Formats: sequence, structure tokens, C-alpha cells
Amino acid sequence: MREVLTYSVEDLAPFLGGRDIEDVWADYERDGYVVFESLMNKDGVTRVRNALEPYLNKKGRNDFEGFKSNRVYALLAKNPDVFSDMITHPLALYFAERELGRSCLLSALLAINLHPGETVQPWHCDDQQIMIPRPRPTFGVSTFWIVDPMTEENGATEIIPGSHLWDDDGHMTFDRDARLYDPSDRDVNEDPMPHPDAIKATMPAGSLMILKSSVFHRGGSNRSDSSRLIVTPQYCAGWSRQLENMVLAVPPEKAAKLPQRVRELIGYNIHDFFMGYVDGVHPDKTLEKLS
Repeated sequence: MREVLTYSVEDLAPFLGGRDIEDVWADYERDGYVVFESLMNKDGVTRVRNALEPYLNKKGRNDFEGFKSNRVYALLAKNPDVFSDMITHPLALYFAERELGRSCLLSALLAINLHPGETVQPWHCDDQQIMIPRPRPTFGVSTFWIVDPMTEENGATEIIPGSHLWDDDGHMTFDRDARLYDPSDRDVNEDPMPHPDAIKATMPAGSLMILKSSVFHRGGSNRSDSSRLIVTPQYCAGWSRQLENMVLAVPPEKAAKLPQRVRELIGYNIHDFFMGYVDGVHPDKTLEKLS
């Protein structure tokens, strides 16, 4: 019997623009990603930008994070209302749960702000820490909420469609050499690893892109004169370790006040029969003492 998801197909209808969800899902399975344009209105985009503004003050620590980028982590602790709404949006959660199961977890939740002159990232997958030979199932879903329009010039995320279907032979593998953490300041026009099938995922502000975590992608170079801001909630299977330690990122006294589905997503939940218990019981019972 099919698992009951948080949101039904009927709940998704207002966001699909007349498309059938099974057609959208087929595109996602074929290409590894799908885009929903302009889901957030102008006020919604401004709300997210205002929530992030106080924290856009630290530059990246290596070439992967971006020496000319801001990265902001632990967003649920910084603004629970704004980012709880984002991670439980019906479309995002539907894709995460259908791909990974109802026990899926929030693996990471961060903002990325590319400033002019930022260089291209290395190609990578968001579930590459799970060392199982390809082709294999996808173990995560990455979502991208677009705060500033993503354009050809300002560093739109680059994707290789269909790369989630690749095997380990004859295709690029994750670049683990020193280049990834190279402290040198590369030129914005340098691309050490171009790929002929890559596309730039351009889209207007307020859009949502949903990506299988096994798709090869990277942040583009920002050759414009303005910054490019996104927020990327990433989900993983319930048995997988989260990229960010959410139990520490969101202190228990704050977690206790979050909506129940959000608490479950950060780890106060059970996978399968008992994975995730605390002192032999459901972890949410521990939070009941703090609420």
C-alpha cells in the first residue's frame, strides 16, 4: 500500500499551473530536476530577504563555499517562522516524501549569496557522501528557493540533466583533489571543468527548483554587477546522517516550539520501527517536557 504523504495531489493543484502531477513527476524522473516558476509573490520574497539580511556578513572559507559568497547556516534557529513555512511547502515536501518516504529528514538548510566576481563551483552531487556505486537510487532531494532572479550572468545553478542515471564509468566523478579547497582567487571567467551537456537553470525570483541529490550540479560564476541570493533546503532519507547536525543547530527549547512536521523533519521522529528513539521512546516525548 502506498505511504500516506503529508499533502495530497489535490493540495498541489494551486501550484501546478494546470499541469498534471504525474507528468511533472515523469519530467523529474527523466531529467533529475523540475522548476516551478514564481511560486512566491513579491511580499514572500521580501520576507525571506529580510529574514536573511542580518546574517549576510561572512564570506566563504574555501573555493567550494566561495570566497566571494555569503553562506548562512542553521536558518531554523535564526527565523523559525519564515523557514518552517519554506521547508514544509506542499510541493517541496511532496517531492521529498514521495522520493524518500514520510520519515525523510531535513539534511541541510542554508542560504547562498553569490557576489560579483564569484567563480564557478566544482561539479558535485548532494548525496555523494553515501558511497554506493552508481547507478543507484537517489538518497536526497535538494530544493532551491530563488530570492534574486537566476540569470546567465549572475551565477545561475548549472545542471547536467539526466546525470542521476549515470554509472561510475565514463563520467565525471567528484573532484576530491586540492582544487576543491584551493585558496587561490581564480578568475571569474575560468572554468576548470566545462561540460557539453550542462545547462544554466535561469528563473525569476520566487521560483522553486527541485533536484534529485544524485544530479551533478554546481553554482555558476557571477559575471554580473549584482548579487544572487537563494535558500536551499535539502532532504535526506530517514536512515541517512544529515549534513547539518540539526539537534545542535536548533536548540531543544526552540525545537519544542516548532510545528510538529518541522520537528519531525529535523530529527524528532522515528524511521521504520525504532531508529531515532531516545531512552526507548519517541524523541518528541522528550520535547514535551520543554514546551
